[in-house]
Amino acid sequence: MRVISGTSKGRKLVTRRGQILRPTSGRIKESIFGILGGDVAGKGVLDLFAGTGNLGIEALSRGARKAFFVERERQALHVIQKNLSQCGMEGQSEILPMDAIRAIGILEARGESFDLIFMDPPYERGLVEKTLEKLKTHRIYHERSILIVQRDRREPLPEPFEGWTLIRESRIGDTIVSFLGPGFSSGEQGNEAVNDHCKIGSQQ
Repeated sequence: MRVISGTSKGRKLVTRRGQILRPTSGRIKESIFGILGGDVAGKGVLDLFAGTGNLGIEALSRGARKAFFVERERQALHVIQKNLSQCGMEGQSEILPMDAIRAIGILEARGESFDLIFMDPPYERGLVEKTLEKLKTHRIYHERSILIVQRDRREPLPEPFEGWTLIRESRIGDTIVSFLGPGFSSGEQGNEAVNDHCKIGSQQ
């Protein structure tokens, strides 16, 4: 597992495979950042269910301003810290050693707001729906934010799909990557925000 592009391009990241850690594959990571394109530089990033820190570190390498890593497993926390250290990214990052639901509440209380939120929970445990519901009532994002959700093809997005707009989906093997934006009604979002989302949806 390596950083694909940016200041740490080619840097090998530490990982420990097993039941606890399921790093995002290089193929999926390349697809995600290919779709995001240049919409990473200068952005504030939240990496929920961070695992090895693979996605947040890739974002930092591509110019993200800062990344928060949320992870509760002790083994994974050690891996994230080691990867950040060897990439020289400690000053651009913060690790929250707790579960995602608790972290979302704490981040809201701190007044944090993120441009990009990566969400790669353990598959088929209902965590996609639970986390989306928490985010819907805890606005740690703004009208132009993008939420990138990885899920197993057998785990559909919750219905009714309130609070979010589906911008784009890609399937890579058994994994589906969904790009979501905050739901909006007429007058709630400006044309600029709508156009930003449409750009993501139209990239090939």
